[in-house]
Amino acid sequence: MDRIAIAPKDRVFVLTGAGISAESGLPTFRAEDGLWAGYRVEDVCTPDAWKRDPAGVWAFYSARRASGQKAMPNPAHIALAELERQLGDRFFLCTQNVDDLHERAGSKRLLHMHGELEKARCERECGRAPVEDHAIYQNLAEVGRCACGGRLRPHIVFFGEIPLEMDRIQDEIAKATLMVVVGTSGSVYPAANFVHWARQGGARTVYIGPEQPLNAHAFTNVVLGKAGEVMPGWFQLE
Repeated sequence: MDRIAIAPKDRVFVLTGAGISAESGLPTFRAEDGLWAGYRVEDVCTPDAWKRDPAGVWAFYSARRASGQKAMPNPAHIALAELERQLGDRFFLCTQNVDDLHERAGSKRLLHMHGELEKARCERECGRAPVEDHAIYQNLAEVGRCACGGRLRPHIVFFGEIPLEMDRIQDEIAKATLMVVVGTSGSVYPAANFVHWARQGGARTVYIGPEQPLNAHAFTNVVLGKAGEVMPGWFQLE
């Protein structure tokens, strides 16, 4: 398999999805036996679900926290952190994942477009920044409140809500000369459009994952395989 050459003037944008976390033992969203099996999205991951049953929503995300805290970064996470160390501000990582495996691998220039599992924010959207929150709640009475009095909710982008920092993401894609997409299905928007935006700007686009994504036709190179096996030593800096 050919290595990916990165020239001194290249700027790299990386998008990661559930597949990279699956290699650390975290179930993917659409797996038949995955995380959401047995749960209706409407019951745990929508604004209406939060209004109707905040206790149920917190129970679900507390269980996700418990699983995430036991998982460890895999070689793909570590390879991306190492690439960032070599490229500095010519590297940008956007993840659809809400776990903190990239951070624990050493990544710093990253953005969680769908929120972060280990944070909470005010349900009133009062403008205060999200807070670190690693608790595994047993009931709603344990959940704290914002300084404004609003209950804290998971810092997660629910279905029907707008992903975070889209303007910054678009700016970074516009500057990129190489886009690397790892472990996504190509079916979740707007992330599935990122490769098209990159191609419009003239960037090379590479996909890495065990199965072809639905938007495979948009990539200049598709590499089928586990990211943790493919990515270590795969980037060649010129």
